Amino acid sequence: MKNRELFGHIISIFTILVWGTTFISTKIILKDFMPVEILFIRFLMAYIALILIYPKFHKIKSFKDELLFLGLGLSGVSLYFITENMALKFTIASNVGLIISTAPIITAILANYFTKDEKMNRKLFWGFMIAILGIFLVMFNGRFILKLNPKGDLLTLAAALTWAIYSVLVRLVDKGYNSILATRKIFFYGILTSIPLLILFRADLKPENPLNATLIVNIIFLGLIASALCYVTWNKAVSILGSVRTSNYIYLIPFVTMVTSVIVLNEKINVLTIIGAILILTGVYVSENGFTKLPLSICKKTP
Repeated sequence: MKNRELFGHIISIFTILVWGTTFISTKIILKDFMPVEILFIRFLMAYIALILIYPKFHKIKSFKDELLFLGLGLSGVSLYFITENMALKFTIASNVGLIISTAPIITAILANYFTKDEKMNRKLFWGFMIAILGIFLVMFNGRFILKLNPKGDLLTLAAALTWAIYSVLVRLVDKGYNSILATRKIFFYGILTSIPLLILFRADLKPENPLNATLIVNIIFLGLIASALCYVTWNKAVSILGSVRTSNYIYLIPFVTMVTSVIVLNEKINVLTIIGAILILTGVYVSENGFTKLPLSICKKTP
């Protein structure tokens, strides 16, 4: 049991490490493609890859399960990515990153009502409070300038809500389905529900500039690694740890993005950012273990 839980934590961290770097890849691709075009290309590539890896087709057990997969594709693919990407048009990236990080607490609230074994508790609340303070410091990098834009911020909140819905629905998927098959089914409905968005935004799926190595590498990274592989690992982690415990790792995304920006973009950090990173890690730990297990020797009585 402990080994299984450890595996769940490892694949959760791996997934977040990858997702925390996708901002840079998406930023590069946005020069040539519309947000909805990136969404469609990314998940079509991921869907094809999963078919090649697991070419078998199995009948879905019930109409209820079919509706569940539809809900997962709609919430975790098409709606999540379109609301998040549209939000970036109306508000600054820092606001998007900060508000998206509320997804774990929204997940916990939904899970409290829609699952039997994942209830809200104090350690989740305090973990959220600590992590969100750290996220604020990291995202704003010590510059306390909060530019509110109701339209953009509401779109971001909608993205956080759709991801929370996705995380709870994943928990409800019958464990009898192969994990790759289930993820492939989710991508199928994600692609299907994104087609009306392609029509709405008059997408043509053609890059504005000729294809180059940088563009191709980043598209492959988003399609095969960040989507095909990481959705499988995330869904597996949720089945092991539950939607609430797995979602707590979302707090780490701004931290991973910060580190990646320093390495790839040579961005500078300051003391407040480092403090923020420490708070994020502490918040994740408290969400999982509470305060009583904090590894501080000064809190322990010496004999």
